[in-house]
Amino acid sequence: MARITVIGGTGYAGGNIVREAAARGHEVTAVSRSVPSEAVEGVTYVAADVRDAEALRSAVAGAEVVVGALAPRGPLEGELRGLMGTLAAEAQAAGARLGVVGGAGSLLVAEGGPTVSSGPEFPEAFKAEAEEMGAVLADLRASDAALDWFLVSPAASFGAWAPGEHTGTFRLGGDVLLTDAAGESSISGADFAHAFVDEIERPAHRRERFTVAY
Repeated sequence: MARITVIGGTGYAGGNIVREAAARGHEVTAVSRSVPSEAVEGVTYVAADVRDAEALRSAVAGAEVVVGALAPRGPLEGELRGLMGTLAAEAQAAGARLGVVGGAGSLLVAEGGPTVSSGPEFPEAFKAEAEEMGAVLADLRASDAALDWFLVSPAASFGAWAPGEHTGTFRLGGDVLLTDAAGESSISGADFAHAFVDEIERPAHRRERFTVAY
């Protein structure tokens, strides 16, 4: 059993990770701006503004694994890169492993090819978000070798608008977007969380990004 703290633990990705980790018997703390009206049994909820350095340090203290499940939108628009840098530093200082929920936009369309977000079909409204998440990944790759991190990018279709089901069956890839025979790229929130917690329990991607899709 691991002590896992999920920063952004009431959002879509973070909430799924919290539920999966708790169901497997881990000691889970979910940190977010507010406590949810419906709590997951056995999970400790902490309301905090993680933009506050002391609040972030307190949230990381005592954790064996820290999960950053935040998106550069709303109050974090344009601020996530710096915040994730601070979170990485706190995780390293605490001797905790850092797991990050990434985006699909920074994945490549083919080996050695351009990123998904640079393609003509990528929604303009999400390009700034994709660029910031890509910068977070670049910062992690350039970080101190002592920082133990992994980042998981979901498939292209991933979000509360298409929650899907928990099948327990999916594929893992590296830096290239995974698609099925029909050219579709999707993953449910529950199966994304399944792959994420698998990595916590059985580390296979140290200081690496990987992706998950059907």
